[in-house]
Amino acid sequence: MELTTAALLAASGLAAGLVNAIAGGGTFFTFSALVAAGLPPVVANATSAVAVTPANLSSAWAYRRELAANARRFAALGVVSLIGGLGGAYILTVTNNAAFRQLVPWLLLFATLLFAASPRIVALARRIGKSEGKHPSTRAWAAGLAFQTLVAVYGGFFGAGMGIVMLAALAITEGDDFHLINSAKHLCSTLIQLVAVILFIAAGLVSWPETLIVGAASVIGGYLGVVFGRRLPASVIRWLVIAVGAVLTLYFFIG
Repeated sequence: MELTTAALLAASGLAAGLVNAIAGGGTFFTFSALVAAGLPPVVANATSAVAVTPANLSSAWAYRRELAANARRFAALGVVSLIGGLGGAYILTVTNNAAFRQLVPWLLLFATLLFAASPRIVALARRIGKSEGKHPSTRAWAAGLAFQTLVAVYGGFFGAGMGIVMLAALAITEGDDFHLINSAKHLCSTLIQLVAVILFIAAGLVSWPETLIVGAASVIGGYLGVVFGRRLPASVIRWLVIAVGAVLTLYFFIG
């Protein structure tokens, strides 16, 4: 591996860890860098998912008290997240590179639009949460679980922007408690990623040299994200992610 390629991958991991800790969207950086490094699109997507997992696990660990206290409450969410994540990851493993390459610009466009609309999505999620309160109706709870299953399928398949859509599903099932929703989001995201990662490794879709470089840098970026997150407004990071997503979407549509 050339030094310039290793530097590109390290920079993408650093950026991914940083923005994931503040606003989300790290997949934009890692996936694109891995494709630029010469990996086939399906392998790049699987490698990206594996590489950022350690940094995301550390975020979930930070919510261990909330997760332990609400283990029974989150059980159903965990189950549908595992099932959906496994389904999405399986779809990726049986998708050839040519077909996935055709889907990439549309997936990036979808994720970019999600980030651009995130304030409205979050506001809608909060309104839904307030209307349902701490005890959502059976119909709302079932709708939220169904929604979360679809989010998990998307997350296992690609994942960029997954956290934003997940907020809407969790606001329906968990009410308007921010810490409850955030801890549930980290749990579901972790389960989706873990089951996807296991399947990707078993299918032989992971390129390990690139994974180690991106993964190590993402852990450092995640730590820096916590430090800088206290100084830099999340909106600034969000708009940076949107700008990067827009450029990459255009590049993959033209390329």
